[in-house]
Amino acid sequence: MEDQQSQTAALPPPTPPDASQQSPEERKREDLLAQVAALETALLPCLPARELQAVDRSHSSHQIDVDRHARDFMEAAKKLQLYFIELQREDEPTKEQLLQKEIAIMEEELNTKNELIKKHEKLIQNWKAELKDQLDRHLTELEKV
Repeated sequence: MEDQQSQTAALPPPTPPDASQQSPEERKREDLLAQVAALETALLPCLPARELQAVDRSHSSHQIDVDRHARDFMEAAKKLQLYFIELQREDEPTKEQLLQKEIAIMEEELNTKNELIKKHEKLIQNWKAELKDQLDRHLTELEKV
């Protein structure tokens, strides 16, 4: 029975057949539900059963059963802890994702500044043209005088 319990607890959670059509949040939720179901399956044998309650507490086999159930419980708790740590890591962006986001922001800033430079260059060219026209008019007026 202990082998069957440890095999049940060690099995990965079943994934629904339409997992490819689910959003990442739905898949995480389904995965979490499957983990909880697996945890429940692993922890149920650890709870005191009626048979254990009926056994004489001073009997040595009772202590063996209690130790086995405590060990099974600790293994299941460790699996749950590792699962939650993994979930927490999934929520945090990776270094690569952070760098990609930072690069995208920098590229956007670069594009904005390039557009601003082009706009200023056009303004300067227009001012040069206006100043040249104004200079030509002044020269023409001076020649007339």
